[in-house]
Amino acid sequence: MLLILGVGAAGPAAACISPGRPFLPQSQEDMRTYADLIRGDFEAYIADVQDYFRCLDEERARAFVEAREVSEEYGRLIEAVE
Repeated sequence: MLLILGVGAAGPAAACISPGRPFLPQSQEDMRTYADLIRGDFEAYIADVQDYFRCLDEERARAFVEAREVSEEYGRLIEAVE
């Protein structure tokens, strides 16, 4: 049962996947040659990192709710066993 709970708890956070950093060539000549591709990679990264931040914010909010619920449950346990 604990294994199932552990896997379930890891699920939401695992959905937040950090995007890979875009590659920028060292050479200005390569930058000019591949400018459209590089620009696309950077724009995709910016969109993906915004999605990633939203995901982290949602996970943080979910974790706070869960932590509050667990604290309340723990309080009920303490009251029940004292």
